[in-house]
Amino acid sequence: MRSAQQILADSTVIAVVGASRDPGKAAHQVPLEMQRHGWRIIPVNPTVDELFGERAYPSLADIPHPVDLVDVFRPARDAVEVVRQAVAIGAPAVWLQLGIFSAEARRIAEDAGIDYVEDRCLVVERAAAGLTGPHTAR
Repeated sequence: MRSAQQILADSTVIAVVGASRDPGKAAHQVPLEMQRHGWRIIPVNPTVDELFGERAYPSLADIPHPVDLVDVFRPARDAVEVVRQAVAIGAPAVWLQLGIFSAEARRIAEDAGIDYVEDRCLVVERAAAGLTGPHTAR
């Protein structure tokens, strides 16, 4: 399994489940910050058509191209279904944001052989690794 920082370094396209249009929420600030550093952010939110200048999709299954990482801004109770969907679309990694834990989601990811991170923030890990964009591991 790759480290959190290696997952970020290896990823270019990040699907953000629960991306928010509210600029006061982390689910808006974090994806926007990652986009500013060069990652392509694909918002997954059934209530919006577009976020961050990208088309938004109602579910992971609706995204018409591969994603490298599924980032989850949903309550832990929803994480299990999101991880199942991530496995179904062939995503190589799932990341549950700060404060989100799920033993069942972890088990599903591990059984499927995909990388899994929980209770970590993309922006914090990007900074800690010194990543200035995708594929910039030191």
